[in-house]
Amino acid sequence: QVQLVESGGGLVQAGGSLRLSCTASGRTAKSYAMGWFRQAPGMERDFVAAISWKGDMITYAHSVKGRFDISRDNAKSTVYLQMNSLKPEDTAIYYCAAALGQSRVVDGTVDYWGQGTQVTVSS
Repeated sequence: QVQLVESGGGLVQAGGSLRLSCTASGRTAKSYAMGWFRQAPGMERDFVAAISWKGDMITYAHSVKGRFDISRDNAKSTVYLQMNSLKPEDTAIYYCAAALGQSRVVDGTVDYWGQGTQVTVSS
């Protein structure tokens, strides 16, 4: 069992930045790919970004390319999402995810989900 806890959400003005963190605990010995999803009210949960265990494979949703940056620090069992040039349409609950394989993170068939953290971007 792996537990994922997100932090770093909040309210920011359009054009601003936030950095989300997700820390894993429990059975973290396995080499999990990790990533981020987001869900706005009335919308589906959408893929945002994923990163492989070694950090050498990274995938972004087209809507966030050039603005968001995913990274990880395995010594801290933590994955980050640096969000820049935020837009009101980025407003959503952001969920951390982990899976045994990059493709499973990208397509949402993950092994573990975090509880989510709210990101609100004002205009």
